[in-house]
Amino acid sequence: MRFQRVFAGLVSLLFLAAVAQASVVVLTFEGLKNLEPIGQYYNGGFGGSGSGPGPNYGIEFGSSALAVIDGDAGGSGNIANEPSPSTVAFFLSGPGVVMNVPLGFTTGFSFFYTSVSLAGTVTVWDGLNGTGNLLASLNLPALGSGCGGDPNGAFNCWSAMGVAFSGLARSVNFGGSANQIAFDNITLGSKDPGGEIPEPGSMGLLASGLVAVWMRRRAVQRSSSGN
Repeated sequence: MRFQRVFAGLVSLLFLAAVAQASVVVLTFEGLKNLEPIGQYYNGGFGGSGSGPGPNYGIEFGSSALAVIDGDAGGSGNIANEPSPSTVAFFLSGPGVVMNVPLGFTTGFSFFYTSVSLAGTVTVWDGLNGTGNLLASLNLPALGSGCGGDPNGAFNCWSAMGVAFSGLARSVNFGGSANQIAFDNITLGSKDPGGEIPEPGSMGLLASGLVAVWMRRRAVQRSSSGN
């Protein structure tokens, strides 16, 4: 009985941890091809060049949002020192790009960005496509270049930005000059941008493994008691 109680408590803790992880999502754009439209990749679908299916986070990107890979990693990106090598997000046309999250997210929003000479903005809204009530706004100053590290990309200075907000956000508008600003480690559910984090699915697999161990142990106990 004691083992069962301990096991039940452990599974409960793992379930709560999985729920907590599910509330924070980090988009690193790894897995997308160079200059590929991000599209439905983070909605369990495919990027514009067929990459995927990606993780199903319920996140959709506008048609002007592209992934670009660091030139040192075989892509065409004039970038360096990116927070999670070697792929970042940017846009080539228009005044910006909208990210829609129809089911919404709460608590905070954050990311890393790089911009050599032109400023940008990021706004968080409670409606789709940058509509409804404005929940948060961030101004992104130009960061210059020459930040050391990898010398083979002019966009080599990165800054973390984030904001906490109240309410349920359903879209984010990334604004700036086309081809002059890039984003990485876009994080939903926290005001501090994250790196690679365990996905809820991995927690579920761990819990399933413990269940299997417990079932085998119970079968052995029954077999022993029957002899």
